[in-house]
Amino acid sequence: MTSTTHPGEPHRGDLAGRLNWLRAGVLGANDGIVSVASLVVGVAGATTDSAPLLAAGVAGLVGGAISMALGEYVSVSSQRDSQQALIEKERGELAADPATELDELTGIYEAKGLRPETARLVAEELTAHDPLTAHLEAELGITEDHIVSPWAAAGSSALAFALGALLPLLAILLPPPEVRVQVAFAVVLVALALTGFISARIGGNPAIRPTIRVVIGGALALGVTFGIGTLLGTSGVA
Repeated sequence: MTSTTHPGEPHRGDLAGRLNWLRAGVLGANDGIVSVASLVVGVAGATTDSAPLLAAGVAGLVGGAISMALGEYVSVSSQRDSQQALIEKERGELAADPATELDELTGIYEAKGLRPETARLVAEELTAHDPLTAHLEAELGITEDHIVSPWAAAGSSALAFALGALLPLLAILLPPPEVRVQVAFAVVLVALALTGFISARIGGNPAIRPTIRVVIGGALALGVTFGIGTLLGTSGVA
């Protein structure tokens, strides 16, 4: 049969999942940028010496990446356990009462708009091919092949955060001391604008308003932490 797909249209069942992972990566990088930028700029408000800036930046990068990884691992592990429990439940129902499950699958396709006889035919053919997959996709929107991996989620989250965090760390350390803060501000705000734009486009939304929100939020975080660092530096506390 000749394919009727249009060029450039990725007709893949896992496209939504891939886009969600990509968007999560962008947001993880955004978190790394804001977190470490706020930290090093706050320290730079008190001192522009390289040693404390490096120590604070590396500590923020490593600690943040580990925290992101642990949080993602726990969250995705819970999701994976729930998915596996649903799969085993469906497997048991199919083994115990296949006729009722076939009727249930028929009803699902009828509810989607198919005529009863067409819905029955679709349900029977899908059941003959792979009953478990047919029910998992129709009832739960999952498949055995696409169960989330907590290790992959933790690793990608940590990597995205670390890559984002590396940018403000380099931006504060590489320039001469007298312009470190200004360069860091500029680099971070440009990076936030980029992540805001990419995140909005991945989600299929207009990019201007989300990008402005991200930039304003980042500028506010930088301004507040720099002000606190400056206050502590001038007061002699730090």
